[in-house]
Amino acid sequence: MFKTDKIREELHKFGLINLGVVHYNLPTPVLYEKAINRREGILSHLGPLVVRTGQHTGRSPNDKFIVREPSSEKNIWWGKENRPMEPENFDRLFSRMKAYIQGKDLFVQDCFAGADPEYTLPIRVITETAWHSIFARNNFIQIKYDLEIPHVHVPEFTLLNLPNFYADPGVDGTNSEIFIIINFAKKLAVVGGTSYAGESKKSIFSILNYLMPLKNILPMHCAANVGQKDDVAIFFGLSGTGKTALSVNTKRTLIGDDEHGWSDSGIFNFEGGCYAMVHRISMHDEPEIFDSTRKFGTVLENVMIDAETRRIDLDDGTLTENTRASYPLLHLNNVVKDGYAGHPSNIILITTDAFGVLPPIAKLTPEQAMYHFLSGYTAKVAGTEKGVVDPKTTFSACYGAPFIAMHPSVYTKLLGEKIIQHNVQCWLVNTGWSGGSFGEGKRIPIKYTRALVDAALQGKLDSVPTTIDEHFGVHIPETCPDVPKEILNPKLYWKNSQKYDETVKKVVDMFRENFTQYEADVSEDIRNAGPTS
Repeated sequence: MFKTDKIREELHKFGLINLGVVHYNLPTPVLYEKAINRREGILSHLGPLVVRTGQHTGRSPNDKFIVREPSSEKNIWWGKENRPMEPENFDRLFSRMKAYIQGKDLFVQDCFAGADPEYTLPIRVITETAWHSIFARNNFIQIKYDLEIPHVHVPEFTLLNLPNFYADPGVDGTNSEIFIIINFAKKLAVVGGTSYAGESKKSIFSILNYLMPLKNILPMHCAANVGQKDDVAIFFGLSGTGKTALSVNTKRTLIGDDEHGWSDSGIFNFEGGCYAMVHRISMHDEPEIFDSTRKFGTVLENVMIDAETRRIDLDDGTLTENTRASYPLLHLNNVVKDGYAGHPSNIILITTDAFGVLPPIAKLTPEQAMYHFLSGYTAKVAGTEKGVVDPKTTFSACYGAPFIAMHPSVYTKLLGEKIIQHNVQCWLVNTGWSGGSFGEGKRIPIKYTRALVDAALQGKLDSVPTTIDEHFGVHIPETCPDVPKEILNPKLYWKNSQKYDETVKKVVDMFRENFTQYEADVSEDIRNAGPTS
């Protein structure tokens, strides 16, 4: 392990000078003590650390920037997801950040992103709070020290997170006091103005979304698990759609719940932990995630707690419905410890359809899978982003547009090539509403979604007769074990057929309008794989 004075010397070379105490690679128990002594959080019953993120309880997508510079400029998908920042603005802001931290204590964690040793990215995470350092230890991959062979960590990217430093939009060229900025030339990401820890996690993910395709690796906003027959499944979906809940399955072994790469060797986890939504989860429906909210080492964001008994209440969304638990993968009982496995047999594309017109499950052709992957249709659920209270329909390319750095067609092309090369079966799963739209229909019970996904992964739907959806052209299984037949076809489940027809037409029109931006960049087969009427 490096000595603190050596790390201080490296930070000086980075421009971070006149620092207070530099806490380097502190273990979780010591960081707990620091966080509590510094009044950053309180200890809850059975051991989790409960923290508050203040007014910002979700990501701030409008405050993300990439520095426009020659080494990466031609590859970036510029637009609302990747706003350009001029180098001089970045340098001015970074200089003010360096001035801000003079005399302050810093917490440094050296970690990795990417479990496959061939493609791992060494990173350094620098924070001004102890609890964000615990988050880094939980969610990135910790260094495995060998006492006989000291590890020399040379970070290829550095993340500086100062939640109590605020930008000045008039001076710094930001949209608000919050900023999330990536500078590929300097191999540096900076975050400020927000304590929401997800910004650190997604900043590194955005960096990987740029670096991995250059190595012919598909970066994916997905969960992944593997069955007893070494059959791998991946679950694409935005936050809150259910990919964590569906991938943590007692019948299968979890690889990871959110970020992965797909190389020529197979699937590998980008992370070393989970960052799960925990609002209203129960021991019955999500036992392993629920159990993790009762373990030492877990950080609970904005979860309500009784100050006297120190017992938490996962049902209380007073601060936000986007309550989160950050915990290492080893908090779960059934995980792939080395973080990688073979090529997938099944791909699940998860949507939370607030209109209730997509089936609970449908079989897709490779071209349909590419179309829906590129479309990324879903509904953002309450709290995942600032201002989202009710489900909000959105199209998020590649089920993760806020995190992709290149044009969506780059990732779609890679996906299609790998689906065909490895003969992967693809499915569309709706975890949203059925029998009507939001406010009229009902949310599909998770027990039915689990049964549908289990049947698909076990091959029980391979020989089941299907009905072709007249609007989307997907194949809907007519039966599934442990699932009522009447809910499988949305048109038949709606009580008001006229209202269904009106609603599905509206959704079809939205699909077509959204896809016009990609038509010139994809093949005719993919263009024709969308809605049929």
